[in-house]
Parts: sequence; C-alpha cells; structure tokens
Amino acid sequence: MKGKPVLSIVTPTRGNFSDFWINELLRIQGNVEFVLVYPPGVSPRPIQDSRVKSLVSPYRGEMMQRFVALLNATGDYVLALDDDDLAHPDIVELVIKYFERFPDSWVLRLKKAVIDFRDIDAIKKEWTGIPDIDQLDVCKKTAADPNPYRNGNYEGLLEVPIAPLELRFDVRWLFFPFFERKDNYGYHFENFNNIVWNNQLVQKTLPVLAQTTQMLGAITWIPSSGFDRLSGLFVQAVSYQRDLIIGHWLPGDEQIRYVDKPAAMKPPRFHVISDFLLVKRFPQYGYFWNLFFSKLYGVPRAIAKLIRLKLTKNQPPINALVTEEQGETVKAKG
Repeated sequence: MKGKPVLSIVTPTRGNFSDFWINELLRIQGNVEFVLVYPPGVSPRPIQDSRVKSLVSPYRGEMMQRFVALLNATGDYVLALDDDDLAHPDIVELVIKYFERFPDSWVLRLKKAVIDFRDIDAIKKEWTGIPDIDQLDVCKKTAADPNPYRNGNYEGLLEVPIAPLELRFDVRWLFFPFFERKDNYGYHFENFNNIVWNNQLVQKTLPVLAQTTQMLGAITWIPSSGFDRLSGLFVQAVSYQRDLIIGHWLPGDEQIRYVDKPAAMKPPRFHVISDFLLVKRFPQYGYFWNLFFSKLYGVPRAIAKLIRLKLTKNQPPINALVTEEQGETVKAKG
C-alpha cells in the first residue's frame, strides 16, 4: 500500500472468522487498509497481505475492540464491518468518486442487502457493477414529492438528513412503557456500521466519547456492546447542525452484504447501557431521552431471554453453517 489510505475498513473479531470472509475482504481493490482487532489472549491469525493491520485490544468486548480499531484507522474515510459482513470489491473507487462530487458530506450510506445466514448462494454470488456517481441525480424530499424514497426503489442519490436530536422528550414514556416510538422514523439513521464516514469527524468524536465513559472521577465504565448505534449518534451529536444534509444513500442492488440470523438465535443485548452515555453527554436532546426510555423498558425481556438461554443451554451458535460443496464455514452473527 502506497501513501495514506483512502479507506480504512475496521473490524472487531474473536478470531474465528471464516477463510471465505477474509478472502472476500482481501478482494477489495485500491488504496485501502484493513484494521482487525482481537480480544486479549487471542493471537492474530497470520494474513499475508501488507494492507492488513492486526491489533489486540487491552480489554475484551465489542465496544473496546471497535474503539481501538477506529483509533488506529488512518484513512480519509472509514467503514466498520463485522467479521461476516461483505463489501463490494470496488468500494474504494465508489468512495473516491462520491466524495470528489460531495466533498462536504459526512457519510456515504451504502445499499445493504440483509441475507439469511443459511442462504449460501446469495452470500457467495458475484457482485454486480457499482453505480456511476457522476450520472446519478439527487433525490430530495420536497412539498411536491414528500416521499422520494418510495419503499427503497429510488434511482438517484437520496439525501440523508442528520438525526433530529432537538426533538422534545415525549413524557408519555414515563407512564406508558410500551408506547410506540416514532421519532426514529424517516430518512435519518442511528447506526455507524456499514456506512462510509469522513474519518476527520470520527476522530474528532472519539476523545469526547472516551471522556463520557468516565464516572465519578476515577471510574471508567465501558459497556461491552451497543457501540454501533452509540457511535453513529455520537458523531452526529458532537458536530450537530439542525436540519443539515449529511450525505446520501446510494441506489443499486447492493454494496454491502449483511449476513443475519433470526432474532431467536441471537443473544440478548442490553443497549440501554450504551444509550445512557448519550443521555449523560447530551442531556439537552430529547431524541436521546426517547431512545433511552424505549430501551429501558425492554430490559426485563432481555433478562428473561438470557435466563431462558442459560436454563436451556441453547446458546446461539458462532459457526453455524458449512457449505456441502466446498466445506467453507460461513459465520452467523452472534
């Protein structure tokens, strides 16, 4: 790799990723670096590619490993993947062309295909071509056309606004625990993964996030999970400008393949713990209070699911599928 990378692709991993996944990752062309962060006590797998940077986190856990990965991302732009997510081999070319046309954008939101972990054909099929950025019109939400999204069938670059953080806290959450939250509806987004970010904004955010984990002066509290939404919203909050268009959503068939499995097979997640950090650092934003309370009332159900899994010993599998044809393991999300 010559010079500063255009794109850093960062991934926390337990080290049990499949050969298929790493081989697909290394198919990505262009000036790219891959930052893999392992938990303590796990030796990085030997990978013969100078673009790969293998690190060991000082502490175990999704959030800490992702944080270490982002701290060591040196590219102009950064893309976070799990160690079974797949990205288009020509993603770097796509990133270069997009940010040449929109140099002030914060994000390029990629078209993501959600694929069942048992659908080996969909996971392994060849990629179609990438969209030609220069030939795409910009789709805007206007009074004349309030729904340019049209159920995902847009043909141009769909404008993506910043999350509406200034919304007021809905006090009904204090009295109706299962009241439906609707302020997360719309073209904005909350997550960080599978989206290309301007790395200057990300690096600006990391010190603020680190400071927010400090409790009572001498205690540092780092949740083990929930970093995806936490970091996506934290970046938007640190540099918040009301009603700002922060990027675009790409059309096309797919530029990301997200390998998924049914909710019943996933371990319970206590996202309210990481959501608390948003409220702690940005108490002025009602959007975060709505998010916090909506997840707070889900904690008993998460605990019940955890107990049920422990009693039945029905832990979700890590390596769930092996293809009969080639004997290649495809990891399901855990």
